[in-house]
This record gives sequence, C-alpha cells and structure tokens, in this order.
Amino acid sequence: MTDIATPSDGERIEDVDVAAEMQGSFLEYAYSVIYTRALPDARDGLKPVQRRILFQMAEMGLTPDRGHVKSARVVGDVMGKLHPHGDSPIYDALVRLSQPFTMRVPLVDGHGNFGSLDDGPAASRYTEARLDAAGLSLTAGLDEDVVDFEPNYDGEFQQPVVLPASYPNLLVNGASGIAVGMATNMAPHNLIEVVQAAKHLLEHPDATVDDLMAFVPGPDLPGGGIVAGLDGVRDAYATGRGSFKTRAKASIERTGRKSQLVFTELPYLVGPERVIEKIKDGVQSKRLQGLSDVQDLTDRKHGLRLVVDVKTGFSPEAVLEQLYRVTPLEDGFSINAVALVDGTPRTLGLVDLLRVYLDHRLRVVRRRSEFRLRKAQDRLHLVEGLLIAIVDIDEVIQVIRSSEDSAQARSRLQDVFDLSEAQAEYILELRLRRLTRFSRIELEQEAAELRARIEELQRILGEPGLLRRVVADELDEVAERFGTPRRTLLTEARPKPTTKAQAAQLEVADEPTAVVLSATGRLVRIDTTEPLPAPARRSRHDAIRAEVRTTTRGAFGVVTTAGRVLRTTPVDLPSVPPTSIGLTAGLKVKDALALERGEEVVTIVSLADERPILVATAQGVVKRVLPSALPDRDEAEIIALKPKDRVVGAAHATDDDWVVLVASDAQVLRFKAKDVNPQGPGAAGMKGISLKGAATVLFAGAVTDAASIVTVTVAAETLAGLDDARVKVSDLAEFPAKGRATGGVGGHRFLKGETTLAHAWAGVAPLAVGSDGSQRPLPEATPRTGSGVAIEQPIGAIGTTLGT
Repeated sequence: MTDIATPSDGERIEDVDVAAEMQGSFLEYAYSVIYTRALPDARDGLKPVQRRILFQMAEMGLTPDRGHVKSARVVGDVMGKLHPHGDSPIYDALVRLSQPFTMRVPLVDGHGNFGSLDDGPAASRYTEARLDAAGLSLTAGLDEDVVDFEPNYDGEFQQPVVLPASYPNLLVNGASGIAVGMATNMAPHNLIEVVQAAKHLLEHPDATVDDLMAFVPGPDLPGGGIVAGLDGVRDAYATGRGSFKTRAKASIERTGRKSQLVFTELPYLVGPERVIEKIKDGVQSKRLQGLSDVQDLTDRKHGLRLVVDVKTGFSPEAVLEQLYRVTPLEDGFSINAVALVDGTPRTLGLVDLLRVYLDHRLRVVRRRSEFRLRKAQDRLHLVEGLLIAIVDIDEVIQVIRSSEDSAQARSRLQDVFDLSEAQAEYILELRLRRLTRFSRIELEQEAAELRARIEELQRILGEPGLLRRVVADELDEVAERFGTPRRTLLTEARPKPTTKAQAAQLEVADEPTAVVLSATGRLVRIDTTEPLPAPARRSRHDAIRAEVRTTTRGAFGVVTTAGRVLRTTPVDLPSVPPTSIGLTAGLKVKDALALERGEEVVTIVSLADERPILVATAQGVVKRVLPSALPDRDEAEIIALKPKDRVVGAAHATDDDWVVLVASDAQVLRFKAKDVNPQGPGAAGMKGISLKGAATVLFAGAVTDAASIVTVTVAAETLAGLDDARVKVSDLAEFPAKGRATGGVGGHRFLKGETTLAHAWAGVAPLAVGSDGSQRPLPEATPRTGSGVAIEQPIGAIGTTLGT
C-alpha cells in the first residue's frame, strides 16, 4: 500500500513497497540488457552496437574503396547519434569486428594495432578503420526500403531495425554475449558450407538436421585447429545446445634423436603466450614431464609456430597427450544458440537458424523488388510523357510561353497532351539545354528497357520459386566473393579424460593397421592384427580405392590432384571392423585434411614402402618417385605440374609392374614401369601417352598380369533405342604392350551418341558402386574391341576388394 505525505516544506514523498519496486526496476533493466545490448538478432547475427557501427560507417561513406579514418571518429559518431552507452563498449565491438582470429569473415578493415590473441588493441585515437567488403554487403540495399527503420534514442535520427544481411552472418561469424538470466555462445562456420546448406533448405523446406550436416559438418574456426568429438556438434545443431573439444594442430618433427612438437594452429581464441605460461606452470608443478624447452617462433611470413622440445628418452606422443590434458592446447567450447526472433529470445538449432535467416532474406528481396518496380514504373511514366511531348516540342514550348504561371502551364500541358500531373511537372522542370538529349530513339530505347525490367520484377514478385532462385543466386555470389576453404579439421573421436598417472604413460599402441580410402571417399583405419574375413562375409559397401599397410603411429601419404603429398598418421582416424567399410564409415576426406579450393584426393600411398610411387597427370605425363626422396614434412610436392594439368593417378610401381593409362577417348596404353626412371620430387616427369585432340587421361595405375580393365561410357544424348550407359570388363592380356609415349590401342567401341568414357579402372577383383554406395554388378570379361553391356543404374565409382 502506498502512503503519500506532504511535509511543510512542500516536498512530495511517496512510500512504495521495496520488493515491488526492485522487481519492476530489475525487469526493466533485464529487458534493456536482453534486447538492446547482449543478444544478437537471428536475422543479421548482430547485436545492436555492432549493427549501429556498420550502419553508421556506411552512412559516413567508409567503403572499401575509400581511405581509413580514425577509429575515434567512428566511435564518436556512433555514440553521438545511435548508441549512448559510452565509447569503450563501442570501440571494443569495433575491434572485434575487425579481428581475423575472432571473426571467420571480418566485417571491418582495421589499420593499426587492433590487438592479438594475447594483447589488447591500441587506443581508438591511434587506430583507423573502414568497412570491409563483407561488412558493406551486410548493409547493401538499405536505400531501397528493404528493412524497417526506427528512431534513435532521442528521435533525431533513424536507424535500421535489422540489416539486410546478404549471408547468414550469425552462423558464419558466431556470437557471444551475457544477458540477464541467459547467455549466447555460438561458434563460427565456413561461409561456403553455410551458403550451400541455406540453398538446400531453400529448395527442400522439410530438410532435417542430418540433411544440412552433409553441407555443414561442423564449426570452422578462424584459427583452424581440430574439433574432436562431433556428437556435441550434432546435439547443438539439433537442439541449440552442445559442446565439443578443440585441439591444437600438432606435428612431430625428429632430427636424429631429438624430437620436437610443433603447433601451427591453436584452439579458438587461445594465444601462444597463454599456452607458454601454462606449460611453464605445469613444469614447475611437476604436472608436465619430458619437456626441455618451449619457443614461440611465430612470424608474419610463416604464421603461428610454437615449438616444444622433448627430452631424450620420452615419447613425444605421450608428452603431447600430457600437454593436451594440462594446457589450453585442448579447450572446450559450449554452444548455446540463443538469439532474438521477432523480439523474443529463443534457443535455435541449425534448421531454425537457417530458416529464420532465409525468411528474412526472402522478405528483403521481395521489398527490394517492390521498391525497384515502383521506381521503374515511375520512370517509365515520365519517359512516356516525354515521348508524347517530344513529338511536338515546339507546341509544348508555345503552351508554356503563353501561360501566365507554372500552375497554368502544368494544367494546360495536361489538357493539351493528355499528361498526368507528374509528367507535366517533369516537363516543366526540364531545362531547355537538356531537350537536345532526349531524342525519340533514346527515349524509346529507355522505355523498352524499363518495360523489360518491370516485367522481370513482376515475375519475381509473382512466382515464389523465382524469388527463391534470386536469393539462392545472390548467396552463391557472396560465397564466391568472400568464401575461403575450410580451416578446421573435424574428427569423430572425442578425447577421453585421463588421470595424471594415465597421462604419464598415455600412448596408443603402435600396432599394425591398414588405412583404407573407400570408393565413397572416406578414410578409415582397420585393425590388421586379426586375419581379414572372407569376401563373402564382408559388407556389400566394401569397394575401396586404395589401401596402405602401416602402424597406428606410422605415417602415410595422401596424393592430391594439385601434385601434393600430405603426410598424416592413422591415429586420428576412426577404427572400424573390415565389414563396416563403405558409405558412412570413417571420415570424409575433406573433413580429415586441409585441402585447397578445387583440390581433390587421388589416392593414398605408403611412405615407408621402398617401392617407387608412380604419378600420372591428365595431360599424359608420368614419373616415379622414391618415398625416401620426399621431404619429411606435413606437405611436399611430388610432381611439378604444367599449367592447367592435374594428377589423376598414383600407385606404388616396381620395375616389373605394368603401367596402365586409359584416356577419355578409350585409348589404353600399357608398358613396363621400368621404362620410367625414378626422379626427384620437384621434377616434371616424362611423356607417358600420346593423346589425340582434346582427350585426357582418365585413369592411371600400376597393375600385375592378373588385372582387368573396366570402362564405362555415357551417351552424350539419349537417343531412341539407345541405353544411357554401358560397361565393359576386359582382361589385361587383351591389350598388347606398347612403348611409353605411344598412343596405345582402342579399349572400348563407342556406339552412336557415345563420345567419351565416364569411368575407367584397372586392377584385380573390380567392384563397382553407385552414388548411394551399393554395389553395381559387372559383366563377364569380353574382348577389348567390344561395346560393353547396358546398365540400368549409373556407376559412381569403381574400386577393388579389401586385401587384394
């Protein structure tokens, strides 16, 4: 109950209930923090201060083609016009938007000391900033009525409620913020992957989390590193909450008896100075053993390089596991995907996040199209008026001259030429010197262009499918412009917690194992301590592209189309039984390795094998390289490629093996591997096959006398009575041996409509699989000059049986 008393001095004192007053004030404070400061909007992925910074920088004209200005000037304009919360939080937000180690796609182009993982930025008076191209694209279209505007804090200026957001910024750059009673923490992702998932959801509104994870397999952190354990990622994508472990990327370098652990990528937002400090604390407290020194050799040329020297007699693998346990070289990340949707905080999964963004983007494109349609219609209306008037421009001038004032002139023009008020006003405002520009031909051409533009915009607005296509095409343009290859490796295995005693002895047994590259493009590790089961007992999804016998801690090489060999170990690959190789077992190659854009995996090879490695390219070049000649580092060149050439095959080849090259025009050449002398890794190789016309090498490998050759054709056009595809199997003996650098012999007779091979393969016990991973039957062997057997379902890849 409230009592009001009026003292003699005229003051008015009101007694209120303290509990009610605290509750009301706290609710107002919580509302302010949640909605105006701490949580991002699910549509543009920005908190209010970030949105205001980008908008004000766009208003100031700080575009990428303009010079930088002092950050203090940006902060002052944002604080004075839009965000009255002090200069420190505004500058902190500006700095974060520019840091490449924080943002997957930076939105602000900073000039000067904007801080590092271990140090803060310089003061705003010392740094300069302007919009990055990606940040500018988030504001594109604000002048075309694409979003609503609202007054600023004092009603003097207008600010956008949300930015148009040309890409899903909340997923791409992540977010973090602490509100009252809730918080948000989201990991960055790869722009190209997110765009592909958004396009898939746009075309398939009923897509599930698993469907979208085929495009977005996990976070892609700015600093790279390794995400260990995808179960938490799946939980986060399904429910909005989940956690995973991030690990530093490490390699072991050995020089004689000395071993070093080299870290080139650290967990998200972990700096090298913090790691070094924790290492020193661990050594002093005896929690870490076997370390002799730690050095930070990071520089601008080579990037991050943190080197830990291991004492002689200690296992570097065991020391590495201790470092992961004790230091921030292994860190946890908890996803709590809380964002504002229609002004309400919600916890969103991957499907909901993309759906909210796509709904927003569809509204933006629709409003933009409506705005452009109105502008085009208004302009066409004026042009049509000019076309009417220009027919008799002398009479127009006479009407204007004989009028007493502009109002009468406008009225008479409307009456005489049947013009609208807008058309008449536009004619009156024209200067005489501009009339010479408006020739009839030019006006008619402009009118035709406007009508075509109006028709196109009306189609976009009238057809939902076309509107979605516009959104998808614009997403593709953004991905092409700002997208970069994935930096973070993803592994299924989640690190298990270990005790201090276990960590001192922690080391995966170095046992015999086989690494398999399946025909469906996955890497798996198979325990070979037990005999492999008979083929009849294996899964029907067991066709493999290559197999390497090594040990769990040994190394093997991955040969790519770019002529590189990536050195890696099986220890991080999931171990599966031989009966489980196939469609879903193991890791996708692109998730297990850091590949460049457009680079693909050709095969895997042993680096401990003494047999030379045969390498062949699409332009018919071959060479052999001894594994011992390859540099002992994470990646090395195996062949010097010519421009626009690429590696199409690689395999171990002794002098007695047959080299088989199959060209796209069905020419097959085989010759002894001894005809190719081993060369150094940097050599360009020698001519292997003489190609005709635009033909390229489709398959290259090394086989024995017992091999078979499989060729598959696809008709260029489906003709009446002609099957879409044909497959043929022939024994290697059917193809006579020829000399190196010759053209070979015909290996498949093309039927009408067939011009090229779709697949080719040579080896023992061939197995064909479709795109779904299931086996496709192959016909019996026939002569090399045959045309093959028609197949009902297409073949996606050809491999062999495990252990052959």
